[in-house]
Amino acid sequence: MQGTVRGRNHSQFKIPHMGKLAEIKTKPTSISVESFIDSIADKQKREDSRVILKMMEKAMKEKPKMWGSSMIGFGDVRYKSPATGREVDWFKIGFSPRKTNFSLHLIDLKRHADLLSKLGKHKTGVGCLYINKLEDVDIKILEKIINAACLPA
Repeated sequence: MQGTVRGRNHSQFKIPHMGKLAEIKTKPTSISVESFIDSIADKQKREDSRVILKMMEKAMKEKPKMWGSSMIGFGDVRYKSPATGREVDWFKIGFSPRKTNFSLHLIDLKRHADLLSKLGKHKTGVGCLYINKLEDVDIKILEKIINAACLPA
């Protein structure tokens, strides 16, 4: 059975019963975050990844861990869908340096609308902020968004 979590259809979620913990394929791994970043072929993407990593470490005041093979996450949170009651274990904030852009996972982007309007070139999804490269955005505004995403709603 496929399910919807926080308004998005995720085919990777295996949802056995309503109100139960959904088992997802992307889980924390023992892969080194530094080794992963070092393995990024594009020099600028590697450097930008380190900047984002430092901003998120500072905001969360904890070390990151790899989730799956390409996502860097901070914190452990159990999210419950208000629509279905289904729950999923995930990270509080994180990012993935993808081939075409950075996908920053920052819950409830709607509450950051004022800051997003000042950020620069970006796109948003339900819980993701997409940036091609850091030079496209105002770093200070990005840091404010990341810091605000770490606070309770």
